[in-house]
Amino acid sequence: MQICVIPGDGIGPEVLGAAVRVLQTLVPEVVLHEADAGWATFEQQGTALPAATLAAARVADAILFGAVASPSHSVTGYRSPIVQLRRELDLYANIRPVVGLPGRMPVDLVVVRENTEGLYAGRERLEDAGATAIAERVVTRRASQRIVQIACELARQRASERGRPGRVTIVHKANVLRVSDGLFRETALEVTRAFPDLMIEEQLVDVAAMRLAQSPERFDVVVTTNLFGDILSDVACIHGGGLGLAASSNLGDRQALFEPVHGAAPDIAGQGIANPLAAITCVALLLTRYGYLKQAARLEAAIRHVQHDGPHTPDLGGTARTALVTEAVIGLL
Repeated sequence: MQICVIPGDGIGPEVLGAAVRVLQTLVPEVVLHEADAGWATFEQQGTALPAATLAAARVADAILFGAVASPSHSVTGYRSPIVQLRRELDLYANIRPVVGLPGRMPVDLVVVRENTEGLYAGRERLEDAGATAIAERVVTRRASQRIVQIACELARQRASERGRPGRVTIVHKANVLRVSDGLFRETALEVTRAFPDLMIEEQLVDVAAMRLAQSPERFDVVVTTNLFGDILSDVACIHGGGLGLAASSNLGDRQALFEPVHGAAPDIAGQGIANPLAAITCVALLLTRYGYLKQAARLEAAIRHVQHDGPHTPDLGGTARTALVTEAVIGLL
């Protein structure tokens, strides 16, 4: 298995270094190729995603992505490398699992987010001499079909593993966005007819956000459009310990990219105190995706043990350093 490793900016190299050590412990034969991307790369090379990095990502079986810093203002020539990778590799399904922390609310859900269009399609422009900004929201039948298909297949798989009926919650705002979300809703309901074994429901996005915050245990698989999925997955991850522990998969028909959800955290970069568990959880997702099920199960158990018993980094109220948490996980393996 060949993995393209893109450390990125800020704490990206630190947490991805930890993840790589864990991966090599479990699968020593893995072949790793490191590549550049991010804000520092843009400053050095004039592009945030060099052609060599994209080429390396195309030939790899999977990509491990750290974190990148993005400017809060418009910079000529800068494009988000993670968004570009998703589009170039057609990684159309963003999968965000949320499992409640040990000893807390029994949460076990997944947010499935369309990854290639919606308001993130990049169709923005200024009019009226710069006085009006317009963004176009793109929703296609094809993208809606395949993301709902992924969600239903995942719900069926989870139902089989857990011995209970699967549930898919379709989230939209078709009562206001009647054309774009109307198409998404219509298409989603068409796809779900092929899954009579699943319980299908739909919720407006504002209601779904409230219920994910209040009673997340009622959800199984949530499927929605790009921006809504971005927001709802961040709401849901509170129940799994917050952004610092959240991991995600970006899946296409041939490849997959795995990334922790947290950002580059420049305020703590280089201090050796970043929490590596989200990046290490990405390794568990990667191993599961590529059939290393026993190794993935061992790693998931080790992560849960450290989450419960420590050592804990400062974001979880402890004093442990990144290296100590990494060694604890490896020791449990």
